[in-house]
Amino acid sequence: MDQGNNSEDGSVGISEDPSVELPRLPPGLSDGEATELLWQLRAQRRQSSPELPETVTCLSAPDGSVLYLVGTAHFSDSSKNDVATTIRAVQPDVVVVELCQYRVSMLKMDENTLLKEAKEINLEKVQQAIKQNGLMSGLMQILLLKVSAHITEQLGMAPGGEFREAFKEAGRVPFCKFHLGDRPIPVTLKRAIAALSLWQKARLAWGLCFLSDPISKEDVEKCKQKDLLEQAMSEMIGEFPALHETIVAERDIYLTHTLRQATCCVTAPHSAQTMPAVVVGVVGMGHVPGIERNWEKELNVNKIMSVAPPSRLGTVVKCIMWGMLGYASYRVGGRLGRAFLSLPVVDSSLEKLRSPLILYKPSINC
Repeated sequence: MDQGNNSEDGSVGISEDPSVELPRLPPGLSDGEATELLWQLRAQRRQSSPELPETVTCLSAPDGSVLYLVGTAHFSDSSKNDVATTIRAVQPDVVVVELCQYRVSMLKMDENTLLKEAKEINLEKVQQAIKQNGLMSGLMQILLLKVSAHITEQLGMAPGGEFREAFKEAGRVPFCKFHLGDRPIPVTLKRAIAALSLWQKARLAWGLCFLSDPISKEDVEKCKQKDLLEQAMSEMIGEFPALHETIVAERDIYLTHTLRQATCCVTAPHSAQTMPAVVVGVVGMGHVPGIERNWEKELNVNKIMSVAPPSRLGTVVKCIMWGMLGYASYRVGGRLGRAFLSLPVVDSSLEKLRSPLILYKPSINC
């Protein structure tokens, strides 16, 4: 039975996933009988007063719908268990995760492939990021991926395990839909880049470039209580308030918006009766306070989805920035940096930079 398909509202089909284990029904049932039986079975499994992990926050909607918001750490087995426990206990109508369509592929990849992918930052990833987001935002995405790759290398764990767990568990709940709740990453990156001055962009790229601090066993243990990736990011962007606004605060607003959309009354398929929805949201624990603050506020999502056209920087300034980010890519990997410098858009700009003084040399009248 189809429980959701790819659509414009961010839902993801889960019925074809091989890990789905829906209840087995007696043979010979009609579609109507099977639907009613599955609905009753889910109602029996749903706990009215579930004992949930401490990482779960309960929020209510005006129509009586309930959101169970699971705050997770992106590199934590404990968080995966929290997600599974919550979904099994409340048998939700909808599961919403902190992913966008550009990162949905991680849901169906196996752990070993993801671990390998997370550790490797190759030319193909650079080209794809630049093509998708533009040069500046694309390179910033690569440098941010380096942060995740560094943690992956240190911990030996692939990121996003809690989202894959949510995807798997949602497939085991009859009539449960699975939605992507995060703002598209190209919008976030472009707004983040636009919010920074030239000097701030250079400083951020330099800091990301030289990220190499080891992660201790104590840090791994702390990861069970606090999101290590978000902690590392918050430390790096703390001195850039505008960056924190676009990467964290604006996404808090967007996530709140999509979660509120999900907590709308649902219609029972066998009786057409309308009833409050039960929703599970899975987000990084760094977003939980912001979602709580925004839950009952009026939100302007259109404002945080707009992307200003790129400013017209001078040729020399552009080339200096590309050169610095190119060197940062070189630090990620020598072959990667050389490949970056060979890209046509960079090569043509560097060609213009060969005689910069001629462009700006003041004329002298004798």
